Amino acid sequence: MFRERIRNRELLERIVSADDAARLIKDRMTIGMSGFTRAGEAKAVPMALAKRAKDEPLQITLMTGASLGNNLDGALVEAHVLARRLPFQSDPVLRNAINAGEVMFIDQHLSETVELLRSRQIAPVDIAVIEATAITEEGGIIPTTSVGNSASFAILAEKVIVEINQSQPQELEGLHDIYIPTRRPSREAIPVMAPDSRIGVPFIPILPEKIAAVVVTHNSDSSSTIQPPDAETQAIAGHLAEFLMHEVKLGRLSRSLLPLQAGIGTIANAVLHGFIDTPFHDLTMYSEVLQDSTFDLIDAGKLIFASGSSMTLSADKYRKVIPDIVAYKSRLILRPQEISNHPEVIRRLGIIGINTALEFDIYGNVNSTHVGGTHMMNGIGGSGDFARNAYMSIFVTKSTAKNGAISRVVPMVSHVDHTEHDVDILVTEIGLADLRGLAPRERATTIIANCVHPTYREALSDYYRRALARGGQTPHLLEEALKWHSSLRETGRMLA
Repeated sequence: MFRERIRNRELLERIVSADDAARLIKDRMTIGMSGFTRAGEAKAVPMALAKRAKDEPLQITLMTGASLGNNLDGALVEAHVLARRLPFQSDPVLRNAINAGEVMFIDQHLSETVELLRSRQIAPVDIAVIEATAITEEGGIIPTTSVGNSASFAILAEKVIVEINQSQPQELEGLHDIYIPTRRPSREAIPVMAPDSRIGVPFIPILPEKIAAVVVTHNSDSSSTIQPPDAETQAIAGHLAEFLMHEVKLGRLSRSLLPLQAGIGTIANAVLHGFIDTPFHDLTMYSEVLQDSTFDLIDAGKLIFASGSSMTLSADKYRKVIPDIVAYKSRLILRPQEISNHPEVIRRLGIIGINTALEFDIYGNVNSTHVGGTHMMNGIGGSGDFARNAYMSIFVTKSTAKNGAISRVVPMVSHVDHTEHDVDILVTEIGLADLRGLAPRERATTIIANCVHPTYREALSDYYRRALARGGQTPHLLEEALKWHSSLRETGRMLA
């Protein structure tokens, strides 16, 4: 019964329909919604808003933690609700609108959005719409499968709409650790000393009078779209495991390694899954998203604790984990993303960061966001937070795409998200390039020799040889540096 979940009895009088709650949202408002990588998003109110906008045109700025599930971004775009969106998305309908210039998209490091809000550098949140498992007697909001930016949205907003999702087990209570940093410039140190540090409270603390409406829902999260490991992702995992074992032999790491972080997606998930068949043990995670591989590693006895900001699972894993969350809860924490991704904590814990590249170039610059240098894919997400501050920054990708028409290793990336200064290790199914301590010319020869598909290796070698003849600390042929991308646009292939 939903009444058991609303423990502040005064709030029972504020239960309304999703349509009525959506009427609180006015044209040109800034709305903060829960949701982080298709988990824990408010589900009923945004759909009601999209329905309303078909008869009563309105546009909003929408902030979330990261991407929304249940095709919500697409529905809001089709109803012309979104004028501005941040800080991350993964919806194909929204992506097309962004690239057509119809929605203004602000691509941000995931640790920074609420910092900008807190210091009033961007427009304040008018209304927060937060999915919850329950509301405490004092009005505290207990999140569901993600925290993301929900806590700060609720704290900073003028009003809050809470969606009580009855499909989520009440046993999620106690999983979350809500900690809000003190204000600059005299901010106290964030006291996370290990992945299992609990430093906050298990609910979002707000005054109950801020809650303007409560909506009762019964909708599940969307399933993740990750694919199972294939031969290429297994090869990537194998190269990385071999490299880390060598680090152990050199005495730089133990067999428990250091806390692991992995970005969202098929390749990063497959790489983590590959740790099951390695000698590593007593592993920990300090990451953003807990994917299928997190729970595979726990079930295999390899992973002893995981800290994240959301749980984003395949349909099969969701059906297994969520109803049995009590069995996993002692090994998990979900935190606000400004804590899961905070540079101070990442550097303190010595994270091994594993993220996915769209492409990288012969000097180690990485493009994570833009196809052909112009068209947004999803966003930088948290990869920058971890790449710049990790003990070891690793980027993984397959060496080719589109049946070999595209090389993921190019002379010069068409867009730079992570400069060579933030990249330590590059891995494809072909091999691994350890770039630590190498100058640009040394990086180029290492990357070409170890990471490039044979189809493209001679062409890249030829480019580099001719660039060397011109000289420079980072040799390039500027008139040819993006020629592969131009060829792809004109002919559908990078090489004739």
